[in-house]
Amino acid sequence: MPVTPRPDGTTGVRFEEGLEISPCELFRLLRDGRAPLLVDARREPGELTLHEARRLDPRAELPPDTEAVLFDDDGLAAYEVVRELRKEGNTGARALFGGLRLYDFALDPAVVGEERFLARGQAPT
Repeated sequence: MPVTPRPDGTTGVRFEEGLEISPCELFRLLRDGRAPLLVDARREPGELTLHEARRLDPRAELPPDTEAVLFDDDGLAAYEVVRELRKEGNTGARALFGGLRLYDFALDPAVVGEERFLARGQAPT
């Protein structure tokens, strides 16, 4: 989730293909039963999580090239961990763009249905 300066002096966030997965793409994988390993990259569990997410240290416990989506609240920490994993040769991990906040916001239940694969108040295992 690189921040890009704009000519007018403001900054914008840029989606980085290959390192990140969009909320909609992750939702489609979950809906279609093709879920990658979901890894909560936060230091402390939050109020919101994804069903069947795991808490593990991706640097030490994620097997190389495992298809995995790392997430946190805003996507920044997960993105940095994925960049580190890529430098170490692990090409299977991606970060959830915008984190759980954007996932929750972007997937309107009136459009996608009630099942959004989110859990509130549950700590991942």
